[in-house]
Amino acid sequence: MSLLASVLDALNARKKKALQLAQVGLPEHQFMAFRSLFLDEFGRSGLESDLARIVVEYERQGEKVSGRPTHAGKEVPHA
Repeated sequence: MSLLASVLDALNARKKKALQLAQVGLPEHQFMAFRSLFLDEFGRSGLESDLARIVVEYERQGEKVSGRPTHAGKEVPHA
């Protein structure tokens, strides 16, 4: 599974839970308005597209989180 798919799966689970909580606490007409605004912010045209862009940029740069220096073992000159 790709990094983006994993991140979006986790995000979608939290969105579902947040919407369920709102549905319990709001009257139907308020919930529908909240749901629309919530999904605008956190859905495909909001946070999901931001995360997709960030992941693509990260993967394009070829950076991998390995805990090792990015100079690949070469000496780093000290000033």
